[in-house]
Amino acid sequence: MSSPTILLPGDTIPPSLLPSPASTKPLTLGPGLRHIPPSTITAALSGPLHTDPRKNALWIENNGGRYIPVAGDLVICAMHHSSVDAYHCSITPYTAPATLPQLAFEGASKKTRPVLAPGALVYARVSVAGKHMEPELECVHPGTGKAEGLGPLKGGMVWDVSLGMARRLLLPQGKMREVGGLVLLEALAEKVRFEIAVGRNGRVWVDGGDVKVTLAVGRAVVETDEGGLGVEEQRKLVARVLRGL
Repeated sequence: MSSPTILLPGDTIPPSLLPSPASTKPLTLGPGLRHIPPSTITAALSGPLHTDPRKNALWIENNGGRYIPVAGDLVICAMHHSSVDAYHCSITPYTAPATLPQLAFEGASKKTRPVLAPGALVYARVSVAGKHMEPELECVHPGTGKAEGLGPLKGGMVWDVSLGMARRLLLPQGKMREVGGLVLLEALAEKVRFEIAVGRNGRVWVDGGDVKVTLAVGRAVVETDEGGLGVEEQRKLVARVLRGL
């Protein structure tokens, strides 16, 4: 695997670094990149450039900074308050509440919509995002109307991680090791059973069905992020945090 190109703010992305032009999908720019019409793409952040030819997408990995909502991102948010037809959720402490329509859940109607109290956690997808508007969320797939894992998160615990770690954890399983350098979840799953939800906004929810397991998994995720651990270090960490369970 070749090393990614490191970019600085203002650098122009040469065409040779873009995903294959043969793709039928439109080019998608992720965090850290800016389009200057007609065809110039520049870096807005410093960090390594990553590409996904399958999705015809590219982005800059950056652990620092604050999360800016992007349509399609999965986020873990906390209920702030509700209005007549929508919930208003906090994605981060420093952004305006996002709107989550009360009927944006699988099978929801005025009688069956979920009742969410302030502070309740929800796993949602950003459906609409813009520079001068509040983000809008949904808990169903727009094409199928199915939840597909989205919705209220009950039980478990939440940890904060860097934005870079969140993106690595959200990689498909096949690419988590190859692109993200992560074997953590794979190694944990070999030893214990747990559920995990990862928000692109730097939040990770874990439910191990047992407080000790939940704490051990959450601790492993946070320590891997803070220590920048390699593959072998991650395996040693898993053995250490699970010792005694």
